[in-house]
Amino acid sequence: MSFEALPERLAQVRAELARRAADPGGVTIVAVTKGFGTDAIRAAAAAGIADIGENRVQEAVQKQDALRELSGVRWHLIGHLQRNKARVVAGRFDLVHSLDSLELARELDRRATTPQRVLLQVNVARESQKSGCAPEEAPTLARQVTALGALRLEGLMTLAPLTDDEDVQRRTFRGLRLLRDTIRGEEGVWLPSLAMGMSGDYASAAQEGATVIRLGTVLFGPRTETP
Repeated sequence: MSFEALPERLAQVRAELARRAADPGGVTIVAVTKGFGTDAIRAAAAAGIADIGENRVQEAVQKQDALRELSGVRWHLIGHLQRNKARVVAGRFDLVHSLDSLELARELDRRATTPQRVLLQVNVARESQKSGCAPEEAPTLARQVTALGALRLEGLMTLAPLTDDEDVQRRTFRGLRLLRDTIRGEEGVWLPSLAMGMSGDYASAAQEGATVIRLGTVLFGPRTETP
């Protein structure tokens, strides 16, 4: 599969961020390579994207092993993480986006061999089919996670409903930002990162203060198959 259009697509994303984000330079672009081969990761690195996101632990590990010689890549685990996979995650990912329970946090803490950076996933829109803790549970959970010795809680993550309605998108993302501010004030937990926004809604997320966006098809084009 050819990724010759990636630099141009990346330039279009950055131009959109320049229009929408208050601080475009403060937004980290994570290239989501789920369902693509290692050639997509090489293309992203060649285009200047150092942050690579994978949804599935096993697929990510296989790609990591195949790309050992590729330096400078920062691996993000962005998909739902089951507790029984925590031992595999330890030491392999720069940032885990999908911490959503104290039980999972404790398991990651127990398995970690070095400090593990994490984000707390919050189900702001309260969609039953999506993972994430409830918004009202987030302040207490954030405080509990920060008390664990091996974990470094850096911020919050959420997924907006699948819709083209920008008002719905922005309401969800705004909810995460306001929740972050509440946790800062009530729990004294500094949370610099807001991971929100994907290919279909990253512009709305940028307007609401996203510092991390996760982009797949907008960079690489449509996936030809789902592994």
